[in-house]
Amino acid sequence: MDFKLNQSSPIPLYVQIENYLRGLIQEEEYIKGDKLLPKEVALSKKLGVSRNTIRQAINQLVFEGLIERKKGVGTKVVAKKISTRLDNWISFTNEMRSKGIEVVDYHMSIELVKATPEVYKALGVSEEKDLWKLEKIRGSKKGKFLYSISYFHPRVGISGKENFKKPLYELLEIEHDIIVSTSKEKLKAITANQKISNALGIYDNHAVLERERLVLDVGERPVEFNKVYYHTDYFTYDIDIKREL
Repeated sequence: MDFKLNQSSPIPLYVQIENYLRGLIQEEEYIKGDKLLPKEVALSKKLGVSRNTIRQAINQLVFEGLIERKKGVGTKVVAKKISTRLDNWISFTNEMRSKGIEVVDYHMSIELVKATPEVYKALGVSEEKDLWKLEKIRGSKKGKFLYSISYFHPRVGISGKENFKKPLYELLEIEHDIIVSTSKEKLKAITANQKISNALGIYDNHAVLERERLVLDVGERPVEFNKVYYHTDYFTYDIDIKREL
């Protein structure tokens, strides 16, 4: 991105540089966080101004939360986090669509497997049975947001031929006459193991948000046991708590 300061302009030099940086951080390589912003020294030499002028422009963008400085690393664009609510019952696809975000499926697989004792206990199924396991890695063009693992009760009737790119609970209702009504959930912060790290493209022991849910039908019978691991650079959860008067 070519840029030259207009020394005769009434617009202060630091504001011109600030506007230049605003345009720069909209480029895809900076948005993704793959590329650091030019260093103050390099910008100072390139534009022929003092480092204080450069710093004044950068400080404004830091103040606005658009970029961040990391000692020993450099300055980069701050990844925008997606805020979602714990009390929402809405598919990931539909929720992202409502925020104007195009969902990217990085990985999706369905297979019949032996599960862990935790899963069998949650679903109330004998450990002798194989269960359908659905894995998804989803996000946007900016990166991978979540890694999801679901196991289904045999009663659901999963065949493995379903189109799981469709919103899951709509699919269960339309193709299997399963209407879900309750989600019992647990939320906690954990450190990512190697499998989660590989799935989300992060370092081992990186902090992630684990959301565990047991989904029940209208008859209060288990339908799905699901764990989702959220990349915390992209996701936050909101909840409102009202005081009883």
